[in-house]
Amino acid sequence: MADSQPASSATCSRCAKTVEASLPFCPHCGNRMSVAPAEGSCANCGAPFQQGADMFCARCGSRVGKRVSVGDQPLAPGTLGLGGGRREVGPRLALLNDAGDVARTFNLDRGEAVVGRSEADIKFSDDVYMSPLHARFDLREGVLWVRDLGSRNASWAFIEGGVRLIDGDRVLVGSQVLRFRRLGYPGPHAPEADSTRRMGSLVPSVDVAVLEQLRADGSVRDTFHLSPGRSILIGRETGDWTFPYDQTMSGRHAEIRSANSDFSVHDAGSRNGVALAVRGEQALKKGQRLLLGDQVLRVESV
Repeated sequence: MADSQPASSATCSRCAKTVEASLPFCPHCGNRMSVAPAEGSCANCGAPFQQGADMFCARCGSRVGKRVSVGDQPLAPGTLGLGGGRREVGPRLALLNDAGDVARTFNLDRGEAVVGRSEADIKFSDDVYMSPLHARFDLREGVLWVRDLGSRNASWAFIEGGVRLIDGDRVLVGSQVLRFRRLGYPGPHAPEADSTRRMGSLVPSVDVAVLEQLRADGSVRDTFHLSPGRSILIGRETGDWTFPYDQTMSGRHAEIRSANSDFSVHDAGSRNGVALAVRGEQALKKGQRLLLGDQVLRVESV
């Protein structure tokens, strides 16, 4: 007598075996099953989520919440705003072109939106530097916040004035990613076997921090040590640390200033600006620019 199939069954398209229809993957070969997920479960991995509250799956990170309404309006040359008499609701972001002009606007009708290459409310499908889910905007109590969603290339906020640096901050100067690190203090050494003194490189005893030039894989290529009371200039042509091969960097681009043992970064009148990687959530204000992937966005209204 032939074995009967389960009451609710499906056939795997890869191995042709019969499996339970509720399973997201075939237990025989691991193939994803093209069946409708159970209500309240992730379509990608089958993990449960809270409908109406969760936007992303806690297990695999896939989008489970519905996309929000984002007004998207291309702008004709020389025009500003959404145009067409549209009533603006919620914050408004502008996409800037290479000349710094507004090419497109996005109205966050519900005060929130996710930006990414796919599965996002504001999508840039052709941007290879943008992660599928890159950054999230939220309006809370009249303040617009941005949070990086673990993107590969980070979310960058351009600075205005001076910004104090803390350990681990990443600074974008031209195309150079520089990481600020505090130097630790040496602990006690174990007693030597004899009285012979060790030789070592002579270095300034007051160095308390360092800037690290990061490669694309996150490794350190070069470093520049920082001392209290000493400011340094970074640029393509002029400065204490120069990058003559970086055509996106201005001749005089950024300055690291010291106040006692604290350090802050300032724009030295560069063409492309200086940006810091967003850590956690960051409050935004009108006129502030962001770099997400290869896209420059500006906050037009909050």
